Amino acid sequence: MNPNYTYVITFIIMLILPILAEIYVTVTFKKYNMVRNSRGLTSDRVARMILDSNGLFDTKVEFISGTLSDHYDPRANVVRLSNSTYGQISVAAIGVAAHECGHACQHAERYLPIRLRTAIVPVTNICSRLWYLVFLGGVLLSNMTIGTNLIFVSIAMFAAVVLFQLVTLPTEINASRRAMATLERDGILEADELPKARKVLTAAALTYVAGLIVSIMQLLRLLAPFRRR
Repeated sequence: MNPNYTYVITFIIMLILPILAEIYVTVTFKKYNMVRNSRGLTSDRVARMILDSNGLFDTKVEFISGTLSDHYDPRANVVRLSNSTYGQISVAAIGVAAHECGHACQHAERYLPIRLRTAIVPVTNICSRLWYLVFLGGVLLSNMTIGTNLIFVSIAMFAAVVLFQLVTLPTEINASRRAMATLERDGILEADELPKARKVLTAAALTYVAGLIVSIMQLLRLLAPFRRR
């Protein structure tokens, strides 16, 4: 295949894949956000129930503004639920809240992938912000030895970002598995509600899969000129 065609196809995939993943998770969440859980439990109450059942009495549950900006903050030991989740009684909101509690449980148990992820966060933050600037500097100085060295450094920095995404994926999948197991074990959701919550969490996981695929494709593009030499 013509290299130019390959470049265009790769670029289109890298552009469209994350967008499709985001659309899918948004549509899926909205669909099951209309489905009330039969017990009438709010997501923040469910989060408290899950944390307490796992002995995490000191972990707080707080509100945070935004849509689907839910997360667990290990530094503050807080599960933060967004506008779209906090206080909601939908199957979707409960699934998301349970997922974030899954992350809290991972930290409490010192789950290996989450420990690795936490350890490389500082380096990844620096690399994700600066790798492209270093790469541009290398391109501008490409006629000099330092230019080539800068390009290699930038590729190594981007590889660190890819590694972070690679480690993040199993932590997200594991948190979702923990969430579904808890929702079923504790009878928080009925049997017919569990598949709906699972679909929401699966859709969310696909955004991480899409991001990882795109990053790997970008890394291969960066390495391509050196592979042809």
